[in-house]
Amino acid sequence: MSVGSVRRHRVIRPISVVSLALTVVILLGVDVRAGGVPNGPRPHHVAGRYQNLAADYSYTMGERARYLLTGKHLPKPRAGLTAVPNDGRALRTKDATAVTWIGHATFLVQIGGVNVLTDPHWGKTASPVSFAGPRRMTPPGVAFENLPPIHAVIISHDHWDHLDEATVVRLAKEHHPRFFVPLGLKAWLQARGVDDVVEMDWWDEQTWKGLTFVSTPVQHSSGRWLHDQNVRLWSSWVVADRDHRLLFLGDTGYDRSLLDIKKLGPFDMVLMPIGGYSAFHRHHPNHVNPEEAVQLFEEVGGKLMVPMHWGTFDMNREPIDEPPQRALAEAVKRGLEDHIAVLSPGQTLRW
Repeated sequence: MSVGSVRRHRVIRPISVVSLALTVVILLGVDVRAGGVPNGPRPHHVAGRYQNLAADYSYTMGERARYLLTGKHLPKPRAGLTAVPNDGRALRTKDATAVTWIGHATFLVQIGGVNVLTDPHWGKTASPVSFAGPRRMTPPGVAFENLPPIHAVIISHDHWDHLDEATVVRLAKEHHPRFFVPLGLKAWLQARGVDDVVEMDWWDEQTWKGLTFVSTPVQHSSGRWLHDQNVRLWSSWVVADRDHRLLFLGDTGYDRSLLDIKKLGPFDMVLMPIGGYSAFHRHHPNHVNPEEAVQLFEEVGGKLMVPMHWGTFDMNREPIDEPPQRALAEAVKRGLEDHIAVLSPGQTLRW
């Protein structure tokens, strides 16, 4: 299927979204002060916690509360995206090189005969409880029971919309994958009975089942509660075999220090976040806006960009159809319209 055909056949139903409650926003990551403070050979390590590399980085509680309380509040959404039916049968092809969007930051990546899940989340909410917090508007594009055998899982960070406890515990029990995670998450997973875990710092590299996994930087934060802010690292991931290279950005704000990732490219596929930016009027420190996303895609040496982190949970302020529309418009401005594929949940793209 061509990129153009994927883009033309995407299914998007416009609805509005509601902003997060202040308490849930807190749990999705609190203040990380300016980075760039030298600390030996690893400047992102400081005083038992982690920090971003940009010297001017700031994401204070006061800033977040001010934008949350004073910004425009959109009506609560009533529906999500329309999924492409996917019963999982076609995903059991052993020689497939493909990505399937499950929703938000969850993809099934098939490469080198290995099935990899990114930030797996089949939960009903992106919060500590099932009855409050950002709710799932769009069902997972593939039902959990229809997944092919999952061999590996990569986790970008521990925020509730990227790390769902029930999902990872079920994966460990039913599929027994190897988990590749940033520093600090191994103990968290082991405390929940997940034992096959490889913990990695930025630029660490592991080879497994013919694939190379590299943990790479992003500009973000971590923490599930107030007491564990930034005690676990946040990462993007490069997954590659001999013939293919994929970059999964997880969650990130824009900073030129991220362009060092380019040395691992060029990337045949870049899974790029595009939502969650409108709480800040201009540059959001933790989430790229659609224009920044396309710029970053071009700068790191991407060949094909698949947007993510939109249209799944009612956690963003922007209307549900705004992020992909803005990303496509920016791609046209840069002459990259044939290099972006906006998928519907459940849709599979071979690459």
